Amino acid sequence: MLTTARIIPKLLLVFLIIGLFGCYPTLKKKAQHPKDALKQVRFFYPTFSDDMHSDSLILAIERNLEYLNRLDPEKIFRYGSHSFTCQQVRESQEIFRKLLIKNQDPSQLNKMLKRHFQLYRAAGRVGNNKILFTGYFEPVYDGSLTADGVFKYPIYKKPDDLIRINLSPFSSKFKGESIFARIEDKKILPYYSRYNIEADKALRGRNLEIAWLKNPVDVAFLHIQGSGRLRLPDGNSILVGYQAKNGRPYRSIGRYMIDKGFLKKEKISMQSIRSYLSEHPEIVEDVLNHNPSYVFFRMLGDNPLGNIGVPLTPGRSLALDRDLFPKGALSFISCKKPVVNDQGVITKWIKFSRFVLNQDTGGAIRGAGRADLFWGSGAYAEVAAGHMQHDGELYILIKKPQAGDSL
Repeated sequence: MLTTARIIPKLLLVFLIIGLFGCYPTLKKKAQHPKDALKQVRFFYPTFSDDMHSDSLILAIERNLEYLNRLDPEKIFRYGSHSFTCQQVRESQEIFRKLLIKNQDPSQLNKMLKRHFQLYRAAGRVGNNKILFTGYFEPVYDGSLTADGVFKYPIYKKPDDLIRINLSPFSSKFKGESIFARIEDKKILPYYSRYNIEADKALRGRNLEIAWLKNPVDVAFLHIQGSGRLRLPDGNSILVGYQAKNGRPYRSIGRYMIDKGFLKKEKISMQSIRSYLSEHPEIVEDVLNHNPSYVFFRMLGDNPLGNIGVPLTPGRSLALDRDLFPKGALSFISCKKPVVNDQGVITKWIKFSRFVLNQDTGGAIRGAGRADLFWGSGAYAEVAAGHMQHDGELYILIKKPQAGDSL
């Protein structure tokens, strides 16, 4: 029979184990600041394994360094409750790149990272300490530089009357906040919504059209993806990407279709949304205009750009909430990816993990529990991006201050 004196030490041991391995505390309210979104990991790092070739990671890091090299070395990045200068972030990624180029085996790389790098774990969603991962890709649509009876749905460049107003000078409670607006009759008004632009033709006749597409659903999906390639009638193609937005809140058309009973939650995907709207053209306008957010585009070079102004790297570029996570951060994720057969059908989902870079953001990617992975282009990328809605984990790494270049 156990005595009280023997039971208490055992209970203390149990509580200690729970505290160390336990369980990460869940958010009780939405994260508003970086200190709420990222928590430092002091024990029990994950095993750092990577399912992709290191060449793509080195490329993503080199592109990331282009961004960091443009900034003031003393610019501050917030990693949870800690602050690091741009120079520290740059040095950290240069050292990490050296570790990869040395071609060390995974076990050695794990030892070096655990010894010399600090790790922060994303807090996750309210009531759920996991991250909901979705995906995006570079779509290819038929388009034209001139309008006709087939190509009649335009994409626009940024209008001159779209202005961004910094609210910080008006009150300390608005510090860091801004709004997008237009001025009409000396009044500051919200900028035109999607409905105003698409149904009311608010921008018609202003020579803002970049190109025209065949289908309004293609236009809406191009807005969601943020960039895409347009295949022109003469066989050439152009790449267009995000330039600005109208400042209206993003509302998910997928959620709207679920709420309306058009689709079931477990069946939602880009492919199912497109299929249903194709079969029910009478609801297309209503569904698309449920989202008042509107994106304006610009011509790009050969590769889509993220919000830090560098080309995205397929499988390595991640989109996170820019208000909570440091731009350009070296990250590590674990989630699930699809296995697709020759007919383009998903046969199963398997676990994967890899290093990525926080190089983008998105209107729907808000909060400490959301992440969007860029899959690139092609058939697999479209399937993966269209169906990925899985919980996973997100970590962010940076060199410990005392770790030197001797690594």
